[in-house]
Amino acid sequence: MMLNRERAEDLFKKVVKYSTADETEALMTSTAYALTRFANNTIHQNMAEESLALSVRAVTDHRTARASTDRLDEESIRRVCESALELARLQPPDPDLLPVPGPQTYRSVDRFHVETAHLGPLDRARAIKNAIERAERDHLTAAGVFSSGMTVQALFNSRGLRAFHEETLSEFSITMLGGTSSGWAKKTSPSHLELDPEALADRAARKALSSHDPREVPPGHYTVILEPAAVLDLLGFMVIDFGGLAVHEKRSCFTGRVGEKVFGDNLNIRDDVFHPLQAGAPFDGEGVPRQRVTLVERGVVKNLVFSRSTAHKMKREPTGHGFPLPNEYGEAPVNIVVEGEKHSVEEMIRSTERGLLVTRLWYIREVDPYRKILTGMTRDGTFWIENGQVQYGVKNLRFNQSLIEMLSSVELMSASERTAGEESFEMVVPAMKVRDFNFSSLTKF
Repeated sequence: MMLNRERAEDLFKKVVKYSTADETEALMTSTAYALTRFANNTIHQNMAEESLALSVRAVTDHRTARASTDRLDEESIRRVCESALELARLQPPDPDLLPVPGPQTYRSVDRFHVETAHLGPLDRARAIKNAIERAERDHLTAAGVFSSGMTVQALFNSRGLRAFHEETLSEFSITMLGGTSSGWAKKTSPSHLELDPEALADRAARKALSSHDPREVPPGHYTVILEPAAVLDLLGFMVIDFGGLAVHEKRSCFTGRVGEKVFGDNLNIRDDVFHPLQAGAPFDGEGVPRQRVTLVERGVVKNLVFSRSTAHKMKREPTGHGFPLPNEYGEAPVNIVVEGEKHSVEEMIRSTERGLLVTRLWYIREVDPYRKILTGMTRDGTFWIENGQVQYGVKNLRFNQSLIEMLSSVELMSASERTAGEESFEMVVPAMKVRDFNFSSLTKF
């Protein structure tokens, strides 16, 4: 049985009944999730699961700790409350620990779609059947996943805070394999009606067909057109740097640079949970309302995000970006929106004399956290551009590139779109045409 507001209230009454801590917080999460997986042009797995968990945080004498359970009978609730308090008493006192927040007001976001919550295995199988037929039409092999479900989050505390959010989720991801090439496409949305699996399958197939028998291109600095998934997976390595605690502890690449111009004039980034293409709850891990925050404006790092604790340390106001306590990370923006332009990828290609088109990146690792140098490889569709046209597929390349330098060298951007990758969470980002992107070595495929 999925969590609803009435059941959440009932569970919290039991938590309050058994908790003897000075202050008590209950985080309740409920998920119904199903997926259909396919490979070698055949569906090979269907699964569905439901879960409901309770996590209790006890606060006593400037100490706090958390205990969790997925058993919700009265005895189990009593034990988890006792465990949280026992663990809290074993912690060293934290003089910076704040009282739990009181009642809050949240701006409404509607991210629950009944038709997605009720999507069944036959619905997913029909979409996958069409995708497999698209693969077989060109003698390709398809693999991927179609998932759907819903999630509920409730955060209540003993000072009267009552935060509740429910939303649906869906994902279609597909890889098309040829004899010497591959193509990939993926999309996520709170509504499965936004996915369009047939279009994604066709896109992956065209990528695989166009990149067959890839040629070698020597390493070097190239103009590169990064499709949105590639942009997203690079940007994911920078989000924690916008956290106030990371700057306060001098582990952010923006330490000493807030208020300074760091990127190109055309770069504008904000964290915006209310953007129509975003997902997620309008409150953070402590129940503080999320605010829309301008992070970068015309290349200048304008603001950071703050949890309650970090805001108190730095004499700022919390922005609603904290994680559930206790945690050592502080805060991070998780609803990134990069302001795009109106140039299409096709227009970017036409404007490029010599360069590369990159579908996505993978196996990305951080080399230098302060200069934000990243390394990784291209994957599933890398193409040579010459005289404004895609000429042929090329073998994948490894890059060593400063993300700060990359975002200072953006020449053109597409309109922003909700984007999913494999190395980071979803964002709203554009494709980017970037000059002097550094590819350091070749791969064999």
